Amino acid sequence: MANDPPLHDPSALAKFGNLDVIAKLVVEGYMIGQHKSPFKGSSVEFVEHRQYYPGDEIRHIDWRAYGKTGKYYIKEFEEETNLRAYLLLDCSGSMKYGESTISKFDYAKQLAASFAFLLNAQRDAIGLVTFDKKVRDRIDPGTSHKNFQQLMTILENSKPGGETGLGKVLRSLVPTLKRRSLVILFSDFFDEIAALQEAMQLFRRHRHEVLLFQVIAPEEEDFPFSKPTQFRSLERERQRLLVDPHRLRAIYLTQFAEFQKEIKQLCGQSRFDLEIMKTSEPYEKALGVYLNSRTRNSARASAR
Repeated sequence: MANDPPLHDPSALAKFGNLDVIAKLVVEGYMIGQHKSPFKGSSVEFVEHRQYYPGDEIRHIDWRAYGKTGKYYIKEFEEETNLRAYLLLDCSGSMKYGESTISKFDYAKQLAASFAFLLNAQRDAIGLVTFDKKVRDRIDPGTSHKNFQQLMTILENSKPGGETGLGKVLRSLVPTLKRRSLVILFSDFFDEIAALQEAMQLFRRHRHEVLLFQVIAPEEEDFPFSKPTQFRSLERERQRLLVDPHRLRAIYLTQFAEFQKEIKQLCGQSRFDLEIMKTSEPYEKALGVYLNSRTRNSARASAR
């Protein structure tokens, strides 16, 4: 079909502009391909009162409110949320990088927006935390349309900036998560492994479910540079270094492979799912990982 390529190409999707449009295209395109629907309900929860009108079911009258006011009020209900989810977006300077594709940050931002759209469609409570070396913005999980729009506005306006403080920020967040939650993290994980390990242990200790998406650019994995190249730090703008890529390539690839091995081992020890997402890959890959993860966890819960 003529519309298929843009849905599978993050760079092409970025040209659609608004995040909410992109997220809708990604999620609905994925669900149509899978012949599944993200819209599902469970039980109900109380939301608010409204005045009683003839024809309303008497069983929904709040008699306690009547006793206090002498007026009839109906309890309004809505579908109960299935879970509480926090989307964590790394806004540190290293996320600015993008060469042959959109930047890691734009990719992660669009991916986070797609997850927000999917979770909202499932009537799950969604929260958001953006951060670099400290928390920038935070919205606690909610199901209202206002909450969703506020979350999308923050994502739309977020820009990459400061130095990395991933491990420190994650450690500071754990005590503030008052209920067991699903935490979905979008980052390149460029931080000290020891700091990340500490944070993951805290999440595990507090019984949170964590799903990690490591966003990397193809060049970070392949290091295809051949001519003398000036590299500059994206977190400390004044740091620049002119190098011969031929001499650096073997060392870089060895160190990058070792870093990736340590990240995978860390997630394995914590029993958290990790998915590596290259900025050239379609977002639907991440949605599939998430839905498969939810299916496995539901099966485990049912077996207990």
